Amino acid sequence: MTPDRGPDEILLGFTRALRAAGVPVTQDRARAYLVAVAAVGVDDRQAVYWAGRATLCGSPDDLARHDQVFAAWYDPRDGLPRAHPREASRPASAHLLPDAEDAAGTDPDGDEDVVRAAASAADLLRHRDVATLDAAERRRLAAMFGRLSLHPPVRRTARHRRWHRGELDAPRTLRDSLRRLGEPGELAWRRRGTRPRRVVLLVDVSGSMSAYADALLRLAHRLTQSARTAGGTVETFTVGTRLTHVTRALRWPDAERAIVAAGEVVPDWSGGTRLGETLRVFLDRWGQRGLARGAVVVVFSDGWERGDAGLLGEQMARLQRIAHRVVWVNPHRGKAGYEPLQGGVVAALPHCDDFLAGHSLATFADLTGVIGRA
Repeated sequence: MTPDRGPDEILLGFTRALRAAGVPVTQDRARAYLVAVAAVGVDDRQAVYWAGRATLCGSPDDLARHDQVFAAWYDPRDGLPRAHPREASRPASAHLLPDAEDAAGTDPDGDEDVVRAAASAADLLRHRDVATLDAAERRRLAAMFGRLSLHPPVRRTARHRRWHRGELDAPRTLRDSLRRLGEPGELAWRRRGTRPRRVVLLVDVSGSMSAYADALLRLAHRLTQSARTAGGTVETFTVGTRLTHVTRALRWPDAERAIVAAGEVVPDWSGGTRLGETLRVFLDRWGQRGLARGAVVVVFSDGWERGDAGLLGEQMARLQRIAHRVVWVNPHRGKAGYEPLQGGVVAALPHCDDFLAGHSLATFADLTGVIGRA
């Protein structure tokens, strides 16, 4: 081990490299890894290897990636991690690239070319249709979801707050004057306060949307976490043959754990599509009572309705009357030659404020902008 780096720093460097390779290493997993290595001994390379597989890998798909990064990071001659000197001119953003594993084993003198190539690959991946990605590309894309952020839309409240301009705050101005025994003073001003507006996501998990379901739930998880940080609220439901409330499952900070938890509560994966009936259940049980009232409602669906398209149109009109804004996201919207001819889309479009594409990470980023400006 090099004298200028302690064991913890080198071990944490391995967890960062593993995260850059697409394995969802959370802070809890990294902490458990340090505890496990301390228990088995940092000088035992085989024990450190098994400690990483036991604490840092959350699914069978992570094991192969762990072994590759382990072989690249650890020096088999002394059983300890290699020290990777960091060049002063190396851009810090290189550690944030999700496909940094493609650069493993390259010449350190070519860092600039590696970063440029990785950035280009990441930009191409942002615009790829998520339904066409292989397993490795899906893992890299999952790591890129962390770059999305939602600034929740705001609405004005009935309460006022102090402000340096706006409308005259006569009661406070009068009270201030009375404290000065009637002597004139500065005028007080106020304006109406604001608070985050609720966002409701309805995600179609029917058979025709199965290729996009994982990416859409990851998007819902990211929007949920980002909105909570900003003080907002995101409610998520899955629709198909049944309506399922999955908001509680998506509140787990770890994306992989949240997706698994959501999958355990959804009973109608890859089933039929009865958007009209499930939307009516949503409005009767949740929306009409206030969850959708004044909210931004986003429907993720391709519009293949097996039920009554007329019922879907009626419920969409009902939704539009109580919601602040209705956004329909169709994964086929951004593809060449697409025409909105499906019965469900034809019935719903007259009652939508926005009709957006939703097949790639770039279109998901555009959606967050539309929601934030609503």
